[in-house]
Amino acid sequence: MVAEINPLISEHATSEVSKSNEAGLKRIVLRVKHWITYELSLIVFLLLWEIAPRIGLVKDTFIAPPSVVLLTIWEMIKTGELFRHVGVSFERAIIGFILATVVAIPLGFLLGRGHKTFKRVVSPLLRLLQEVNPFALFPIFMLLFGIGEVSKVAMIFWVCQWPILFHTINGVGNVDPLLIKSARSMGTNKKTLIFKVILPSALPGIFTGLKIGSATAFFMLIAAEMIGASSGLGWLVWNSQINFQIPKLFAASVIISVLGLLINHLFIRLEHRLLGWKEATFGQSQ
Repeated sequence: MVAEINPLISEHATSEVSKSNEAGLKRIVLRVKHWITYELSLIVFLLLWEIAPRIGLVKDTFIAPPSVVLLTIWEMIKTGELFRHVGVSFERAIIGFILATVVAIPLGFLLGRGHKTFKRVVSPLLRLLQEVNPFALFPIFMLLFGIGEVSKVAMIFWVCQWPILFHTINGVGNVDPLLIKSARSMGTNKKTLIFKVILPSALPGIFTGLKIGSATAFFMLIAAEMIGASSGLGWLVWNSQINFQIPKLFAASVIISVLGLLINHLFIRLEHRLLGWKEATFGQSQ
């Protein structure tokens, strides 16, 4: 009897392993297919970019092929030039972004939960200042702070604070009043109300402002570094253009694009980590 059962068990186990392998293979094929479909336009673009200068459709003196651009990036990595410029740019961007966060979030809480009359008086002025073109402020910031580091950090601070401020105001203002009333009815003090009720509820909106502000900080910095700088990625683009170093110009542009994507991906991952509780709660409620 045992001898008859053992082959059946063995056959069943083999069948389960085979099904598991097939399912794993299907998942791999689907992932590869999805990746190829999703990245197809990028692959075609890179192929055309590589081929066009080499067959003479466009002049390689004006458009460097991706292979040449990657080689230029590798040379900049070996000499340390790339890390020096990236480090300088990130230092400026991070300082301006932190200063904007420190100012904008408390001010957003004050305007979002403060006196309504004060909010009505101040909001039009803030909206007007937000609409001022930051490029038009370059000369003013240079006159006030010179052409050194302070003017660049001040520009980053200026452009970052607006998305953080207004998303914080909206996030705090849209907190469910029932949550606040329930917390107050249980005798919750003001500090606990802010950090345990209002802040968690407003965090998605605040995080959206931080994400937009970080992207704005980085790309505004590139423009600021093109004027009155001697280092940084913006200066590298400008200097390569002036000296007609086309491969280095394209290399700097590619680096800026990749860093922008990495910053956005970093904030998306951070958002999932910090706001995972909200997604889980929302999914369960559905």
